[in-house]
Amino acid sequence: MAIMITDQCINCGACEPECPNNAIYEGGISWKYAEGTQLRELVQRADGSLVHAQDPMTPVSDDVYFIVPDKCTECEGFHEEPQCAAVCPVDCCVPDPDHVESKATLLERKEYLHGS
Repeated sequence: MAIMITDQCINCGACEPECPNNAIYEGGISWKYAEGTQLRELVQRADGSLVHAQDPMTPVSDDVYFIVPDKCTECEGFHEEPQCAAVCPVDCCVPDPDHVESKATLLERKEYLHGS
């Protein structure tokens, strides 16, 4: 399951530098698959569409920090717990019920994003 940031976010930015996948962005800011990953060519998104890793993507939120589900591994393979949730002062980094995933899936994503 990916992590999401709720509307209770106070935009403090504590979570962003803690993400090993560079999956957290400030509200309203475009993002790229290539940022913080080894991805450089075409990327197949969860919905099956293909995009170039360097193409700017539309922000998930315009108002608060957001997590890109396709880049979130819940810190599997890096840390014992999601680091965004560990540092959030208002506990708004929570499991995303729309992106439930197994540990195996999260570890596969880590390998895809970063290599072995």
